[in-house]
Amino acid sequence: MPLALGRIAILGGTGHQGSGLARRLARAGLHVVVGSRDPRRAREAVAAWSPAVEVGDNGSAAAGADTIVLAVPFDTVDAIVDEISGRLADGAVVIDVTVPLTFAGGRMAILDVPEGSAAEHVRARLPPSARLACAFKTIPARLLGDVDLPLDCDEFVCADSDAARERALALVAALPELRGVDVGPLARARSIEHLTALAVAINRRHKRHDARFRVVGL
Repeated sequence: MPLALGRIAILGGTGHQGSGLARRLARAGLHVVVGSRDPRRAREAVAAWSPAVEVGDNGSAAAGADTIVLAVPFDTVDAIVDEISGRLADGAVVIDVTVPLTFAGGRMAILDVPEGSAAEHVRARLPPSARLACAFKTIPARLLGDVDLPLDCDEFVCADSDAARERALALVAALPELRGVDVGPLARARSIEHLTALAVAINRRHKRHDARFRVVGL
């Protein structure tokens, strides 16, 4: 496993997407710590599936972590970024998993984010010393959470720097049967987040939970 990944903090690590990532990364032998707003309840949840995974509040989980994964609802991301920004280690890479989707009256919509995407919104709030990538935005949360099922798909990665992109691609590569596809600069998150909305729409229309993407010819 790539040593450069170091200590990986999954913030929102007991949510649908975060817990699936935490469990799969722990199974891959990586050093995972789960961050939560309620560490006591998080410890109870994590103990059921991996006693080796550390648990703490979001700030302590992020402090000293080499890689911090934001697997939280978009409407909570501002508060969490504010909480962790002063505690990030030099060279830390933040990986944004958030997508600004809303569900009201049975209809799905993607929010109009002034910065262009959830990832760029996060970038604008992080300290300049932190690096940001986005990944794991298009894999269905239910599939991630069923850790005995293969992912068997591609995942799009973009970032604000080569170092962040390499870290995110290494994290993707740590999960069996998942291939990272480098799509370039952070602005490509706009397209990725719309692909997430498309995947959700496909799953809803066809009554599925695991439709995802694969790039052919690459």
